[in-house]
Amino acid sequence: MPKVSLNVNGKVHHLDVDEKTPLIYVLRNDLGLKGTKLGCGLEQCGACKVIVDGKAEFSCNTPVEAFEKSSITTIEGIGTPDKLHVIQQAFVTECAAQCGYCIPGIIVAIKALLDVNPNPDDEMICEALSDNLCRCGTHGQILKAVKRAAKEISL
Repeated sequence: MPKVSLNVNGKVHHLDVDEKTPLIYVLRNDLGLKGTKLGCGLEQCGACKVIVDGKAEFSCNTPVEAFEKSSITTIEGIGTPDKLHVIQQAFVTECAAQCGYCIPGIIVAIKALLDVNPNPDDEMICEALSDNLCRCGTHGQILKAVKRAAKEISL
């Protein structure tokens, strides 16, 4: 089996995996990073999003070989249980998660947005989240959480 090298959360991993394997399976099964979720498997729900070279990208269908020269950040690279990232803390404060399944992908998408635009308007936030589905209907709280995080980042 060929070797694949991935830079994930600032650490380079050399893995013996089939280069055609979708990134999400390598993250979850080979690296043990379970925060990124497999939702639809069709790049339509956003649960599988990770940050690739600063942009939120789907990980459920793209072969791992496409990410070899990239820097990948998963939800595990955005904060820790002991020290939440400001975005994560805003989601907790605003009660922006119910079941929580979609939240890692949403936080990843918002992190990518706020890294390039720390003061987005509602339209920009909605555009950044247009590929992310939340079946629990916490969209209002999610919007409040994003605005809270943006405000705190801008301080």
